[in-house]
Amino acid sequence: MLPLLRRAALALPPLFLAGPAFAAPAASAAPSAGDTAWMLASTALVLLMTVPGLALFYAGMVRKKNILATMMQSFFITCLLTVTWVVVGYSLVFTNGTPFIGDLSRFLLNGIATHWNAAFVLGAGSAAAEPTTIPETVFVMYQMTFAIITPALICGAFADRMKFSAMCVFMVAWSLLVYAPVAHWMWAPTGWLAGMGAADFAGGIVVHTTAGVAGLVCALILGKRLGYGVDNMSPHDLSLAIIGASLLWVGWFGFNAGSALAAGGRAGMAMLVTQIAAGAAGLTWSFAEWITKGKPSVLGAISGAVAGLATITPASGFVLPGPALIIGIAAGALCYWSATSLKHLLRYDDSLDAFGVHGVGGIVGSLATGVFAYGPLTADKDHPLGVIIGGLAQLKVQALAVGVVAVYTAVVTAAILYAIAAVFGLRVTREEEREGLDVVLHGEQLS
Repeated sequence: MLPLLRRAALALPPLFLAGPAFAAPAASAAPSAGDTAWMLASTALVLLMTVPGLALFYAGMVRKKNILATMMQSFFITCLLTVTWVVVGYSLVFTNGTPFIGDLSRFLLNGIATHWNAAFVLGAGSAAAEPTTIPETVFVMYQMTFAIITPALICGAFADRMKFSAMCVFMVAWSLLVYAPVAHWMWAPTGWLAGMGAADFAGGIVVHTTAGVAGLVCALILGKRLGYGVDNMSPHDLSLAIIGASLLWVGWFGFNAGSALAAGGRAGMAMLVTQIAAGAAGLTWSFAEWITKGKPSVLGAISGAVAGLATITPASGFVLPGPALIIGIAAGALCYWSATSLKHLLRYDDSLDAFGVHGVGGIVGSLATGVFAYGPLTADKDHPLGVIIGGLAQLKVQALAVGVVAVYTAVVTAAILYAIAAVFGLRVTREEEREGLDVVLHGEQLS
């Protein structure tokens, strides 16, 4: 989610408290009040995407007997992944470590007291070191919101049927074994995909490709919902879903524009192209339904907008408005096809289209970045034409990154699920599924 030139880890002071033998990293100026304020606002916006945004979006699309359980997933994951990130996740992603994973030197945010009120240096100690204008505390919190929403997106694929205990174990294991390594590959200065020049401004590969592919694997391994294709599984309350989608849309400005890490021209461009792609995708999905089914649905409109948001995410800091319009149209068309025709063709039950919207969107957007990247958006004194420039060479790098991440995610996700199934069991019983997860898992229900 960082600009290419700002992928990094932090300096690594070894104690929780500052001391004379463990000085803060050198040359840290005071943070910029304007940039810090923008990043604080962006952080709140991204957190808003999970609670209540994603919670409402997903809850509105399930049956009444599973609404509370679905909302509980997003809420509880927010609690669970907050602690996981502070204890070990941040360290695994944003320390220099190796090209494949960080180290544990920032366990429990070790050393943060040494420079809590200074602008910190991304990639300190590496060739990619670059000063920022925000304090580390804000960076930690901003990145935490991404680590929360990524696994939460997967819940849409296994809605109505996974045990709550299995879900909790899966989310922690997945965040450490899939999200942390992939985020390190792309966004840490020593990450091997970053070193190859792969571009992912705000998470098309790290967030949407991983969550989407993991969702597909979950749907395949858990199997279809009881009565799928026979019983009426229409959403119980689309008003909740449209409120959730609206919150996601607004929160996405923090997701994409906030990834510039500063209140400047690049953040402004990222915000503009995000809005354009979302609008274009929402229209495209709606018109596709209008043509094929005779009516544009509410569910289709909000799904299309979210597809556009997911698809523009990796490209948002690299493209201009014209390409953003093209990306949005492609997102609406391809994600509509994936969530309808492809799902039925391959006969898998991706309950709320985690793969069809986020997986396909993240992959399409990541590849489109390789085609449409506008060089001046990443230009500096050493690269006056830009660091990321659309063309065949960049497209090849993007395709390799997407392919490697998709395969790695699929294999590790499957391994985690099979291990949990052997130890705890993955799925509620048929009788419990019929009764509904609200009562079975939480002892509560909507009246």
